[in-house]
Amino acid sequence: MCRSLGYQRTITTWDQAGDVCGSSSAANMPKQEEGSMPEQNTEVLLEAAEMSIFPRISLKPEVTEYLKSVFLNKEVLAAVGHQEADCRFQKLLTCLSHPPSYTCVRISTHLAPLEEIRHKLGEELKKQQMCSSSAQDVSIQILPHPRITDVLLLPVDGPRAVEQLSSEVVVGAQCGSAVLRGAHVFAPGILASSKYMKAGDVVSVFSDLEGRCTRGMTSFQGKKVFVGNGVAEMDRSSIFCTDEPARGVGVRMVEPLYRSPSFDGVLPSLAFLQNLPSVVVGHVLGPRPGERILDMCAAPGGKTCHIAALMKDQGEVVALDRIRNKIDRIRQNAQMLHLHSVKAYCFNSTQAVSGDSAQENEGPPFPPESFDRVLLDAPCSGLGQRPNMGSTWSLKEICSYPPLQRKLFHAAMRLLKKGGVLVYSTCTVTLAENEEQVAWALETFPCLTLQPQEPHIGAEGMPGAGLSPEQLRLLQRFSPELSWDQAETTTPLQCRADGDTIGFFIAKFLKN
Repeated sequence: MCRSLGYQRTITTWDQAGDVCGSSSAANMPKQEEGSMPEQNTEVLLEAAEMSIFPRISLKPEVTEYLKSVFLNKEVLAAVGHQEADCRFQKLLTCLSHPPSYTCVRISTHLAPLEEIRHKLGEELKKQQMCSSSAQDVSIQILPHPRITDVLLLPVDGPRAVEQLSSEVVVGAQCGSAVLRGAHVFAPGILASSKYMKAGDVVSVFSDLEGRCTRGMTSFQGKKVFVGNGVAEMDRSSIFCTDEPARGVGVRMVEPLYRSPSFDGVLPSLAFLQNLPSVVVGHVLGPRPGERILDMCAAPGGKTCHIAALMKDQGEVVALDRIRNKIDRIRQNAQMLHLHSVKAYCFNSTQAVSGDSAQENEGPPFPPESFDRVLLDAPCSGLGQRPNMGSTWSLKEICSYPPLQRKLFHAAMRLLKKGGVLVYSTCTVTLAENEEQVAWALETFPCLTLQPQEPHIGAEGMPGAGLSPEQLRLLQRFSPELSWDQAETTTPLQCRADGDTIGFFIAKFLKN
């Protein structure tokens, strides 16, 4: 039973995380650079590389070296040693290119009980499978999360044995990643196809790893990876029509390498696809009915709507974002989920504090100390996203986010009431955007103290920013490299789901 693990943090401290290299099975170990480890461990890693479905995430060499310096910093080396630290870094590069072993669905428990929605979801997904697959494939597992009461988990079937075909379609990396999470291929994501492709043709779909495929090509010999087979829904001429951009599904996936349900149009008001750490953020913030809460960087609105639901739609949730069409998306999501407490505005959050404390405008900018709780889910380098087979970003681009994050943090502190709660989160793995920002905030704002998080199902913070062990234990870092070797074991899904996530970071502060 999962309960035997206590469902506390599986990884208690960095030096107690276990020998990731030594305890892993060969089938799950990533490839290591020659000569960097003892011979027997190198053999294990090489054997694992042969069984990896995808290559490690493709990054610019300067970015790889930067990340290596982060994960092999002096504090980490002192805690776990060079061999273990390097092994974890290599595992990170490998697991980032692969999808998690489950799909996480946040349930609208403000509208209906979880078990009722779970039953309805099962029926809808069975109908979907019976329309697209043989009857023998309709067995669907939908499991409640043991600790998070508004989450359901669906196992992902993969990697599956799928034969590659001669007719190819090449899609962009973002589209390829979506296919690995259960999506069909939409026409705008298609970059290349065979010259004579017609609707109804069965094709193999490949993802362009390095962004070098030019839209409209008839073949592509660059670096690409196979993600499954599908049936073309459009002719090539329709997909690459110059008069009007093609819309809708371009290739319907019938044999994906990783099979998970498509949620397109499935119970839109009751089931919301969201990564598990993103759901945890809302619970950690701890919103209460009647409070006024600010979501500073709110698009696309998943966390905004979750906060409103946790408040039972009683109070006010203000959502800000700089881009107009993203604000429209937030409003659409709130309307779809029957949430009336959400108020979304197109506004730059770094300028969201009014100089006039007597101002009583409904929208931004707001007087200081206007909010009981603030969520700063900050813009970041996004290096924790999975699956992510490649990024063309330069090191300069990766390192451009901390100054913006600090500007937003300053605004958040001014807008937060005394005694209020501030939650800071990112979906990246760097120290500069996570633990170093916490160290900076504690030094810059003496009124801030770190607070325990509930639930705390991730690992603790990573050493390297000069934080004390006690402070690191109060942070929550979702580190898939620490548990990725469990992804194909017999461990029950509910037990390993907390570790097999995207890379994510959460810090919770109290303004004294």
